[in-house]
Amino acid sequence: MDYLVIEGYKSAAEEFAQEASVVPEVDFESIESRMRVREALQRGDVEDAIVRVNELNPEILDNNRALFFHLQQQKLIEYIRQGRVGEALQFAQDELAQLGEHSPEFLSELERTMSLLAFEHSSSTPSAIGDLLSPAQRMKTAGEVNAAILESLSQGKEVKLVQLVKLLSWGQETLKEHAEFPKMSLDDGTILGST
Repeated sequence: MDYLVIEGYKSAAEEFAQEASVVPEVDFESIESRMRVREALQRGDVEDAIVRVNELNPEILDNNRALFFHLQQQKLIEYIRQGRVGEALQFAQDELAQLGEHSPEFLSELERTMSLLAFEHSSSTPSAIGDLLSPAQRMKTAGEVNAAILESLSQGKEVKLVQLVKLLSWGQETLKEHAEFPKMSLDDGTILGST
């Protein structure tokens, strides 16, 4: 059920809990709130996403400077995407420059984002920076925000099944140095002979 909760499938999680007679460990309304934040980021409405995050828990952005920077960076990217160059420059100067001064990591990301301004059309943008304009960048930011919200709600931010597969893989790699045993293929789940 944690996959359904983490990924935001509220109705499926509710049905699963009912069908399995499981008492949910999560407030289903928080799923809907997180999905509204994700949807805002996916459509490029960073300001709405920030307002919604602050409605859920104002400490999230206060205590996570990297997340705050990435949201502001995404806002800058949206200005650039919309061709609002003057606003992008003003926003970068007023809001992001001071964050970049205090963190070399933020500064290099800011410089990379600002280099988008050197290209008039997204089709002429080199792939090294053009990925910032892709929908995947919005999804990356939305995933980071989702993880922070889950953490603030004291919920896991990674699906337990993924953790189990990682643990299985690590265990098999560690054990193969010491013993022969039947190994599970992580590709299709079949049991392979002793290796």
